[in-house]
Parts: sequence; structure tokens; C-alpha cells
Amino acid sequence: MHTAQRTHGFTESVIRGMTRLANEHGAINLAQGFPNFPAPEELKEAAVAAIRADVNQYAITWGAQRLREALARKMHSCYGLAVDPETEITITCGATEAMASVLLALVDPGDEVVIFEPWYENYGPDAVLCGARPVNVPLPVSQPLDLDRLAQAFGPKTRAIILNTPNNPTGKVFTAEELAGIADLCQRHDAYAITDEIYEHIVYEGRHIPIATLPGMAERTVTISGASKTFAITGWRIGTILAPRELTAAIRKVHDFLTVGAPAPLQEAVATAMDTLPGEYYTGMAEAYRHRRNILCGALIRAGFQLVPPQGAYYVLADYSALGHEDDVTFATRLVVEAGVATVPLSSFISNPAESRTVRFAFCKTEDLLEEAGRRLQAFTER
Repeated sequence: MHTAQRTHGFTESVIRGMTRLANEHGAINLAQGFPNFPAPEELKEAAVAAIRADVNQYAITWGAQRLREALARKMHSCYGLAVDPETEITITCGATEAMASVLLALVDPGDEVVIFEPWYENYGPDAVLCGARPVNVPLPVSQPLDLDRLAQAFGPKTRAIILNTPNNPTGKVFTAEELAGIADLCQRHDAYAITDEIYEHIVYEGRHIPIATLPGMAERTVTISGASKTFAITGWRIGTILAPRELTAAIRKVHDFLTVGAPAPLQEAVATAMDTLPGEYYTGMAEAYRHRRNILCGALIRAGFQLVPPQGAYYVLADYSALGHEDDVTFATRLVVEAGVATVPLSSFISNPAESRTVRFAFCKTEDLLEEAGRRLQAFTER
């Protein structure tokens, strides 16, 4: 039977596939990045109150006004960004829909989109759905970004660069100097910076700098984020897009025809959280993740993995070369079946899978679960 050619290069999400395998074998799921601990009580109570108040119908397509205004206040408070909630903010069904809407609104067939590799698995397919060509640029895990190599990826067909900081899967937090270099390339080539900043508040080293705050970048940056990681509500699907007025007008049209709108009562709850949770919530959350990072990284090192602790987000890449020579899919599958711990092979984030002897672990889990995963991995490698 005929299927659209644009889908022929796509594969099922390896991340979601590893989750199913973990469920099948009763393994600890350190593959998919969803927390196993509760969301803030204030957030849950606000959602319940909104549902009891019968906030059940469509919100405004581009987002409930209360949430857009709360987000504008937050961006000004955290980063000094002045954003018009009426014309420059769109609320989406998660950051995943946000990225698809942005690329469909701004990228034409034949354009090129620069993407750092390893990448989050949606970016390439999103570009392909637009008829664009992804141009991959290596992203070093523990070295500064090679701006000369990046410059070679830009050309007359470059429409945009996708920037994810803090980065999934590497944990890299881009520095001010690196961002300035990217900004210079965008301005020289009249390209957009499309940023995925979903982990903006989960930083251990350095600081998160939205590229939109750099000189000359507010007018050519689209900033994507959301509530999933910050408030431990990955299933609520509340994403956000900040963009200049002209770009927002195009993005909103695509968003409207893709999903109409995000869940109305949950938008009200996120607005409450943004307006009422104190700054200490964000710093405390980052410190809690730092502690979880240290627990898992220590356990992985003791089990024989090699790694560089991430600077941000809640994933760590671990090299298993000292433990086996099989490909990373085989190794990851063996970990699930024999060790009872699920991870994700790095090959799902890179263009040349044969080069990978690395897997990605997520540490957005309770400390007791991370400690148990460490014991299982230790027993596995000591056999």
C-alpha cells in the first residue's frame, strides 16, 4: 500500500520503545525522561480548582490569557526579556508540538536547518516534514563548541539553526561565548535561531542564557519551552513559544490547524504555579537534581562506565566500552533483560549508529530508585 515518502526514513521512537521493553521486563526505567515523583502541591490544587470551576472548554487557540501574561512576567523577571503576551506568545500541546509548529511555519521545502548532533530525536524528522534538509554539526560533550566547524554548515540555503540548551542528551549548557558565535552566524546568514529551552531551570554548571537576550537576536529568535520538566508534569503537555509578532502570526496559524489548543484547566494551573511559586522553588529543584545526578554518576562509575557529569538537564551519557563491545542497541537491550535497568542507545541520537558505544541514562527519579538502579548495574557488571 502507498504511504507518504516523507515518512519512509522515520523510525519508531527508540525512547518510547525502551520504555515498553522496561515495562515488559519489570525494569527500572532510566530511559524515558519522566519523573516518578509528585508535581508541586500548589500546581495540583490549582488544576483541581480549575476543573471544579468548569474550565472545560476551549481556551483561546494561542493560549489562555492568564497563562500568557504569567509567562511574560516570568520571562521579564528571570531574563529581562520584554514579551507582549497578546502578540508574541503561543501556548502549545507540549514543546514537541511547539517545535513542529515553528518549523512548519518558518521553513520551506529546499531550505536547510542546522542541527547539533547528538540531537533530540524529533528535530530531524520535524525538518524533513517541512521538506527541508537537516545539516548535522557535531556537538562535543566536554569541549567548547567548534564555531569554525559550525560556520561551515551555514550557507545560502540555511533558514534556521535548532539550539537545545541545556542539551538533551549531552547535558551541555552553552556558554555566553558560544551563544555569541551562534548569534553572529545567524545575523550574517539571515537565519533564525530556534531554541529548545525546556530544561532552562535545571542547570548545575554555568548559567542558562536565552539567545534571545543577545544583541540583535530578539527579532530572529523563537524560544520554545514548557512546563513538563520544570514542574514534573510531562503528561500535561503545556508547551510555550515566544517569537516576534510577525513570526508568531504564522506559528499560531499552524498551531491552530495542528491541535487547536492545549488543555484549558491545565493552562490555568500552570499560570498559578508561575505566579505563586517562589524563586526558591527553582533553585531547590535544580539542587535536588544535582544530588540525583551525583548519585547516578557515582553508581555508573563504580559499575565501570566512563562519563562526564552533565552541566544541565537530567540525562548522562555513559560509555560502556570497558564492559562490552556489542552495538549500543544490543547492550541497552541486555541491560533491560539481564540487569533490570532501561536506558537509551546513543545511536538514536546520531547519524552514524556504528560509531556508538554509549547509552543515555535519565536521573529524573527518586533517590531510592536511582540507588537501586546502581546496585543492579553493579551486580550486572561484576558477573
